[in-house]
Amino acid sequence: MCQLLGMNCNTPTDIGFSFTGFRQRGGLTDHHEDGFGIAFFEKSDCDTLGLRQFHDDKPCHISPVADLVNSYPIKAMNVIAHIRKATTGVNCLANTHPFVREVWGEQWAFAHNGQMTDSFIARTTRLMNNGNAEHYSPVGTTDSELAFCYLLNRLKATFKSRPSDEALFAFLTAQCRYLSANGLFNCLISNGNWQLAYAGSLLFYLTRQAPFGEARLSDGEMSVNFGDVTTDKDRVTILTTIPLTKNEKWQQLAVDECLIFQDGGVVFADTPSKKTYLTIEEGLAKARAVGASI
Repeated sequence: MCQLLGMNCNTPTDIGFSFTGFRQRGGLTDHHEDGFGIAFFEKSDCDTLGLRQFHDDKPCHISPVADLVNSYPIKAMNVIAHIRKATTGVNCLANTHPFVREVWGEQWAFAHNGQMTDSFIARTTRLMNNGNAEHYSPVGTTDSELAFCYLLNRLKATFKSRPSDEALFAFLTAQCRYLSANGLFNCLISNGNWQLAYAGSLLFYLTRQAPFGEARLSDGEMSVNFGDVTTDKDRVTILTTIPLTKNEKWQQLAVDECLIFQDGGVVFADTPSKKTYLTIEEGLAKARAVGASI
């Protein structure tokens, strides 16, 4: 099962510390060796959001592109990163996440881990190939990009113009749950202003805000005292498939829970009335059961 990393914050922030630990799982401390990608939403001098992307089909822990990301501290409002263990689709640049599409004049970035069912893949591919008026089609051959295109096509078919944030997030939650019912589906989606996190099995988050302390990576010896590099007004949320640090308290999303973060905090939440939490081993076993590479 691939792994996800996200960041949402209230001030432009460098994700270098988290990415340093995360990239080790791309072939060193774990075996997600089939490429990686990362997307940064940045505010420009004209106060508009721009999107910067890096992809490589090499293992993340030895990738020169990942070296560049670590050596070039990019201050961003939202970040989505993904390390891949291929299940559907060969290892190539077209199949590396995050995938990006334009939606109502916004750039949306999406990354997924899990595995969609064969019946969903066949049914959705058939719809797109039968001359239907589908706005979005995959470029690569992953079930993940197919699921993203499916979600966006349903969005455009349902709303002729951009709905309110509340209606939009209710719709996205419903679509994520539909996709989860048709496979194993964990995802991160961002338009640069907010970031949606949906857990079909495993997804954790951590919000760092004053008073800041020290954090120590689980996948390396690096540690940072965030009190030395932040202000009292900073608030940064990190999202990941499996916690990245060993001395901080991470919050787990319940199965089928959907949260939307903005400015580093939760602004919308849809949580099942009966909460179910999987252990990491149970989450990995669920991935094995549906044929996802782990």
